[in-house]
Amino acid sequence: MVNLTINGERIKVPKDYTIMKAAESIGIKIPGLCHVDKIHKFGSCRICVVEVEGARTLQASCLAKVNEGMVVSTNTDKVRKARRVLYELLLSDHDKDCLSCTRNTSCELQELGDTLGVVETRFDGEHSEYNLDSSVAITRNMSKCVLCRRCVTVCNDIQGTGVLNAQNRGFQTVIGTAMDLPIGTADCVFCGQCTVVCPVGALKETDGIRKVWEAFSDKKKRCVVQAAPAIRVAIGEEFGYEPGAQVTGKLAAALRKLGFDDVFDTNFGADLTILEEGTEFLTRVKTALTGGEATLPLITSCSPGWIKYIEHTYPEKLEHLSTCKSPHTMLGALVKSFYAKQIEADPKDMFVVSVMPCTAKKFEINRNEMKNEGNANVDAVLTTRELGQMIREAGIDFDSLEDREFDNPLGMSSGAADIFGVTGGVMEAALRTVYELVTGRELPFEGLHVTPIVGLEQIKTAEFKIESTLPDYKFLEGVVVKIAVTSGLSGAKILMDEIESGKSEYHFIEVMGCPGGCIMGGGQPRSDDPDVREKRLRGIYSEDESKVLRKSHENPSITKLYEEFLEHPNSHISHDLLHTTYTKRGKFNEYVDEQYMVDEVSSMEKFNDNEEEMQKNIEAGKVAAERAHERLESVRVLALEAEVNRLKQELSDSAETVDILKEVMGDNAKKPKQKE
Repeated sequence: MVNLTINGERIKVPKDYTIMKAAESIGIKIPGLCHVDKIHKFGSCRICVVEVEGARTLQASCLAKVNEGMVVSTNTDKVRKARRVLYELLLSDHDKDCLSCTRNTSCELQELGDTLGVVETRFDGEHSEYNLDSSVAITRNMSKCVLCRRCVTVCNDIQGTGVLNAQNRGFQTVIGTAMDLPIGTADCVFCGQCTVVCPVGALKETDGIRKVWEAFSDKKKRCVVQAAPAIRVAIGEEFGYEPGAQVTGKLAAALRKLGFDDVFDTNFGADLTILEEGTEFLTRVKTALTGGEATLPLITSCSPGWIKYIEHTYPEKLEHLSTCKSPHTMLGALVKSFYAKQIEADPKDMFVVSVMPCTAKKFEINRNEMKNEGNANVDAVLTTRELGQMIREAGIDFDSLEDREFDNPLGMSSGAADIFGVTGGVMEAALRTVYELVTGRELPFEGLHVTPIVGLEQIKTAEFKIESTLPDYKFLEGVVVKIAVTSGLSGAKILMDEIESGKSEYHFIEVMGCPGGCIMGGGQPRSDDPDVREKRLRGIYSEDESKVLRKSHENPSITKLYEEFLEHPNSHISHDLLHTTYTKRGKFNEYVDEQYMVDEVSSMEKFNDNEEEMQKNIEAGKVAAERAHERLESVRVLALEAEVNRLKQELSDSAETVDILKEVMGDNAKKPKQKE
């Protein structure tokens, strides 16, 4: 433990604490912009500077470790002035179109300005020039970037994909892809974790809202919506609820009030996935155990970010993937075939919208494989954040909504479908069904929860012995089934390297692209709650446990669908509608000629044209104003006097700013250089 003094208060903290963390322990919040606890420490913004007795310069509290006897001051005049100057310098190269920015009122830069008491910026120098980079899933607007490098850390250290990095130096520094490639042409998997940690509007999901509003306006369209499992424990956060709050009924009600003709549940597709994927797993295992050739381990295919990652990074291992489409594309395919036939509608007039926790789903629906008879399985994807925006835009009071149910025939689901939203959930749902089909007995875990794979650890494993099988599954008698679960692509790399080296011992692997699973997807509400993952996880399991049906094969609507339409799992029609193939891409897209970009240049050019016209009008107004001032001598004199006073103040401010920068940059110069 270390003894130190902060703002006159003597405290004792662990020796590995930073000054920022030590201050937090006594209820002092030091403002900052780039720091994210347990994820990112870089010290680039320097907003968190404090005075340390005996130190030559101000210290970045997010990096500086506590020392025995240290005396720290966090709120001196010198510190406050330094923070305001640093903030104003950030604003001087920031696109300040706040009112039209999607992060308006939820922007950390805005909030910081309010905290620091900055109401205007005195600096207006040269501005960096950047192009808008829009892919089908993620849009980058670097004119808003504050170079905090949070996205670099999450892309490299958390996900291990290494798509985003700092390019160039000094004023020319920009966060981008190698060779400044458009993100839609790089090996980005579109997981969207960068959009979650970005403090401003520089990184966001590519807009899907406009397309949905346009579909509502087209009277020929029948608008159908479905919502993923993870949405129901997160959408409430957009309206002030605690993370994990179960608002499934309000979600269904809000979707209906928005104007959708049919409100279905992606959970139905999740139950269907278990029947299809479970059958595929048993078929592969039987083939392998009876002397045939079958690729094991089988790996789940629900996460489109994970799918794109393996296509880029392990293109020779695609045969390990389940051929099942993800649940929402399965449901979309059924809406435009089975359901369209039931209601005698033309599939071309069906507009299917998926509300997803995942930005990569926006990419997935643009894949050529996600079509049947020329019709896209899903026409638009909205993230949880975008749905919240639409509900607010429509003037719907979410809190006052009475609970509603999802529509049948594609709205009934089991609790097994709910847990698709958390890491380990797909595996557990599959085991609930597969084990019972093989043995005729319920899965032997309390509450049907496979304890070893429940939780938020990066990699979880389990094994169990199959005994006393039913006659049709004698080939499994005495077999010890080994499974693995991971979330986040760094964990996926570990398991894939084992497969590539021939050392993998598993039969079945679940991979989710985002750490924690879909509850922490790139399209989920941004949260500063340190327990957000645990709260959403508990919400998902509570949803599961509240259901009468807990196993996918018990869903009567699924049984009826097979009887009336699909025949049986893995049938010919099932393979046609519900299964897919994959694309060998390579690390540099060397095997494909595909680009997933959105052309927004024309709209930007139009904006620039309008801006030039506005500038001309402003200049004309200035000329008229100057002529008026010439006729008003007394006003002119007053204006000159005011200008002289302003320049004097600016000169004083400039001198002070130089002194402050010497303080801050002197500390920064001593900091060890980090790789960019």
